Formats: sequence, structure tokens, C-alpha cells
Amino acid sequence: MADGKRIGILTSGGDCAGLNAVLRAVVRDASGRGWTVLGIEHGTQGLMESPPRAHVLENNDFDGTIMRQGGTILGSSNYGNPFAFPQLDGPDLDRSDDVIAGYKALRLDALIGIGGDGSIAILNKLAQKGGLNLVCIPKTIDNDVGVTEVSLGYDTAVQVATDALDMLQPTAASHDRVMILEVMGRDAGHIALVAGIAGGADVILIPEIPYRIANIVTKIRNLQASGRRFALVVVAEAVPNEAGNKIVQKYAGGRSAYGGIGHLLGDRLAETTRAEVRVTVLGHVLRGAAPDARDRLMANIFGVHAVDLIAEEKFGRMVAWRDRQAVDIPIEEAVAEPALVDVNGPVVRTARQLGICLGDE
Repeated sequence: MADGKRIGILTSGGDCAGLNAVLRAVVRDASGRGWTVLGIEHGTQGLMESPPRAHVLENNDFDGTIMRQGGTILGSSNYGNPFAFPQLDGPDLDRSDDVIAGYKALRLDALIGIGGDGSIAILNKLAQKGGLNLVCIPKTIDNDVGVTEVSLGYDTAVQVATDALDMLQPTAASHDRVMILEVMGRDAGHIALVAGIAGGADVILIPEIPYRIANIVTKIRNLQASGRRFALVVVAEAVPNEAGNKIVQKYAGGRSAYGGIGHLLGDRLAETTRAEVRVTVLGHVLRGAAPDARDRLMANIFGVHAVDLIAEEKFGRMVAWRDRQAVDIPIEEAVAEPALVDVNGPVVRTARQLGICLGDE
């Protein structure tokens, strides 16, 4: 590729903290090389339209306030796989060719895709079909993208959940209540586990570890017998009921999402312990916070490394963080297996040694 490259950048999937910071890093680095950066609006949907929805991102657009903002100034979407794009009045359509045409219409030399494992897998499939030069950056509050120790948005989400526990503890103690905090975590319990330890939870439930209500009841009764009449419980939204069925909420238009295990658990504990139980569901509060220092740092490191990969014409790669340094790996390797909680790992062992009930004993 010649100098004066044109690169596109998009954010895909659910939003999280750190996205605007990584946009700023890419634009600053690329503009310093004399490149043009095009921000593609609302993920791959922006490339489907004709003409594509995109605009030039200037260095002057990114003053000191942007990197502090949550969300994404480009917009995003976690609805509509281009290979099976939903229609209002008909079967799903394969619109992958429209995305590829949009890339070519913008005369892009490369595309940076910021997404979770699902979005990255779709982008990689598009790149392979259309011969697109793709580099990816991992972001997800769930921290379940494979082979990277951290993804953008995770650290801030953990901090928000920990702050919530810090605020729930005094009111739990004041009223002798069991406080249940339900947090996001699609199929991985990283947020619940780490925030639960940091926030002094008594019970942590994650989808990787089966549980029994009786074990939680025993934990709460033991606390009561010791003289402590309150408890903090953290549960990931993907934790199933005791029968192993995920709790799913239905929304207008036929869409569904995990949610409701906190209230189900609250009803059961109220019945069995006779304790006063209250449930707090953080939901999208975990996504919308301003990025903390760690997420801002990783956003800048990932953004600069992605630009370096384009300069070196190393495509089909995802930036990752390993052993305290930025590396890059094949995208296929990154999305091959999700990074779930290691049930025999040091974090779970720490929780057990601290006397935290994980529901299985």
C-alpha cells in the first residue's frame, strides 16, 4: 500500500467504556502518518447502505473530553448479522455483499473493527469473503474474548459493580437485609467473580459453577448464627435456575436477553431464610460509565498497535494483551474458544479461601 492510506474504523456489538478512547488513539497515530481515517457509523450497518454512512475523523475532533466519555460517538449495533440480516416482513437476507461493496466504495486500504468475539468472528468472515484488510481490537465487558488477558470495557464494568456493592453494604447492614446484585455476563462470570471479591460479597454465583439453593441458605444462616444479620450476594445474569435453565426476558419484536435470575433467587431466599431480601439489577449501567484509567490505557495501547499492524500490512490479526505487553494473534485463534472463568484458577481459589460461597458447597 502506498502512503496516504485510507483506513476505516467501526465499533460493533454492545457498547462499553473505552471505545471513544481507542478511536482517539487511532486517529492521532494515523493522522501523524498522513493517513485518512473514516469513522463508519453503527458498525457494519453503516457499510450496508449506499452510499455508506461514514465521515472523516479529524485529529481536532478528539480533544481531551472524548476519551473520558462512555459509549461510542460512531454508534454501534448488536442487531443484524450481515450474513442473516433480519427483515420486518420476510426471511433473513444475506447482505454480506453489501458490506463488502461499502468497504470498496469508501476506497479503504484497511479496516479496524472493534468488537467482542461474535462481532470479530463476523468481521473476519466478511474479510475472508471479500478480501478485506482487517485488523481487530477486542472489547467486551464480559472479558470473554479468547487469548487476550483483558478486553476494553471490562475493568470499568468491574469497578461499577464494585462501587454498587460498596453502596449496598451500608443499607444491607442498617436494615438486616440480604442484598442481591445481578450483573451482566453473557456466558462468563468474570464481572461477578472479581467484583464480588473486591466488594466483599458473601455469595457469588457464576454460570461456570453449578449451585444449589440449599448451600446459599446454609451460608446465610451461618452468617446469622455468627451475629451478622445481613449478606451480600452477586449473581451473573447467565446463571441458570437450579434445573439448569437460563432465565430469559422477552422484548418487543421477538428479541430476548438474559435477565431475571436475581429476582428468582431473591424469592427463593426470602422463602427459605425468612430474611428481608432486596434485588438490584445493574444491567446497562455497567456499559455506560466513563472509562477508568486502566481502560483508557489499554484503549491507547490497542489503538496504536492496530495502526502499527496496518503499517506493516499484517492483516487478519487481533490485538491482544499478554504478559504485560501488546501482541497480535490470528483472528481465528482469538474467536476459537471463549475465555470463561477457570474454575480451578487462582481467582476462584481465592474466593473459596476467603470463605465466599460459590453455591456448589
